[in-house]
Amino acid sequence: MSDESEPNPGMNVSVLAGPCSAPPEVRELESGRRLATLAVRVPSTNGRATSVPVTVWEPPAWVETLGAGDPVVVVGRVHRRFFRTATGATGARVEVESEVIAKGGDRRRREALRRRAEGALDALE
Repeated sequence: MSDESEPNPGMNVSVLAGPCSAPPEVRELESGRRLATLAVRVPSTNGRATSVPVTVWEPPAWVETLGAGDPVVVVGRVHRRFFRTATGATGARVEVESEVIAKGGDRRRREALRRRAEGALDALE
């Protein structure tokens, strides 16, 4: 590697588009912050789908009205968190932490999410 090369910037961007697997679970934490958890079913080219867990901090009110099959678009980042299980063991969970979420049918909001994702990818140039 030469001294003239630029360092490779880190990047953690996830874009999901698909239907909700089930209605989201919304809860208020002891801190008073609200958290929604949901799963987005993302189809693949081989015909199988992957259900990707998503967390949404301080979700907009409409997130609570989502049902199974409702389409959403999410731009966020992959996040791994650790926790203690009931038996005292350490557990881990990988999820997408949403920065922005939109209803699949909201064309204007989807366009804003597309621009946000493209902006993040442009940083690689």
